[in-house]
Amino acid sequence: MKVIKTIDEFKEIRKNIGDRKIGFVPTMGGLHEGHLSLVEKSVNENDVTVVSVYLNPTQFNDKNDLLTYPADFDDDKELLEKADVDFLFAPTYTEMYPDDYRYKVTENDLSKLLCGASRPGHFDGVLTVVMKLFNIVKPHNAYFGEKDFQQLELLRGMVKAFFMDINIVACPIVREKNGLAISSRNRKLSEKGLKTAPRLHEILCNDSTLEEKKKELEDAGFTVDYLTVKDKRLFAAAFLENVRLIDNVEYK
Repeated sequence: MKVIKTIDEFKEIRKNIGDRKIGFVPTMGGLHEGHLSLVEKSVNENDVTVVSVYLNPTQFNDKNDLLTYPADFDDDKELLEKADVDFLFAPTYTEMYPDDYRYKVTENDLSKLLCGASRPGHFDGVLTVVMKLFNIVKPHNAYFGEKDFQQLELLRGMVKAFFMDINIVACPIVREKNGLAISSRNRKLSEKGLKTAPRLHEILCNDSTLEEKKKELEDAGFTVDYLTVKDKRLFAAAFLENVRLIDNVEYK
């Protein structure tokens, strides 16, 4: 696996890749089994797999959340090498934002709901950085997990709106045996919190009403940010030990 830190170097490599099919997995680091499932799918479906590790500050509305994001580049690099990734792209802020974020991609509907309502500007940062990464990597297929379902829908919309010849591949949520959706942020929970966290998925899946689910979550120790049904999916975001957890399930 080759590690690349500048856009110019990657552009040269991209020329040499030629017409071979490229799979791309953008990440912010703190890699876990969920990320690795995307990587595995890309490796199996493409000639070349590129993974980016870039902790993107423009999508954090809470600076403390950015500063405490649980990621270790050396650990991530080792995992990607074992996963047979061809190229690891790890740029700096100066590389990604030579304009210092003067220009951005904004969506004016879905991005204002759910996580967007609670995290102003979050999806501007997501869409902008992914657009930049797509323009650099020029992948044929890009892989995203369904845990961030709202993000997935926004990226599908962006690709369609800007006539980008990229296939967005949706991948199922990877869960612990207890049902907890695997997330980098789970590492910020205490041992007690990790025992409580699976209740989020459990309560989403039970037969109670939305109001009953909200009360069950609060009684279990969560502070509910939102619990909403949209397009036959139940979306939830809740804080546990000041750690923001999200999940979604099909809703009939």
